[in-house]
Amino acid sequence: MSEHSVPHPVARILVVDDDPTVAEVVTGYLERARFAVEHASDGVDALRRAGERRPDLVVLDLMLPGLDGLEVCRRLRAAGPVPIIMLTARSDEEDRVTGLEVGADDYVTKPFSPRELVLRVASVLRRDRAATTAAPRGTLRAGDLTVDPETRRATRAGRELALTLREFDLLAYFLEHPGTAHGREALMRRVWGWDFGDLSTVTVHVRRLRAKIEEDPARPALIQTVWGVGYRFEPGPGQEALG
Repeated sequence: MSEHSVPHPVARILVVDDDPTVAEVVTGYLERARFAVEHASDGVDALRRAGERRPDLVVLDLMLPGLDGLEVCRRLRAAGPVPIIMLTARSDEEDRVTGLEVGADDYVTKPFSPRELVLRVASVLRRDRAATTAAPRGTLRAGDLTVDPETRRATRAGRELALTLREFDLLAYFLEHPGTAHGREALMRRVWGWDFGDLSTVTVHVRRLRAKIEEDPARPALIQTVWGVGYRFEPGPGQEALG
């Protein structure tokens, strides 16, 4: 896909970065790719703009003055679903994973290729719009787990699970394909529609999902690790996944 092949209607992107040079470059590339772009130079301004008119996607710098990117991400997520791609100058994996754990959908490490960022933005938006316009699927069940793709609700033993968008999509995919081993690259492509990205994204979402559905996340029985391959969902004896 070229950087000009962008889904329609025109998506609104909020770029949050206190570095004027980075903000100017990112904004310029996104605008040339036919996106509508707003820029906020700090976290408070970003939350104000998002509250006035919710963007379709946020490109969010981790290192912001005052209210940092992690806290901005938490507050954006608390206000409602919105895709977030985090920018970070840090190379430490712990910082990148922390961004994913508070709700970022992906991250790009500085220095980065603006063209690659445009492609990632377009890819995330395509996935979100596909999920919105897809034909309704039937309710999925496995043991005491129930997932309703149409209402975007998931429960365990009658109690609603607080899942992020990515966690919900991953759980629904596992229930639709029980007993099958899935590699992390395949999960990125089939669940979220990403043709590229850091595989730790999948690892983090699996870990977070296990913490919400497993009896003992340290010894997972439902989402099992298949060494050298990836993961497999096992409903358990007498608990087949049903559509």
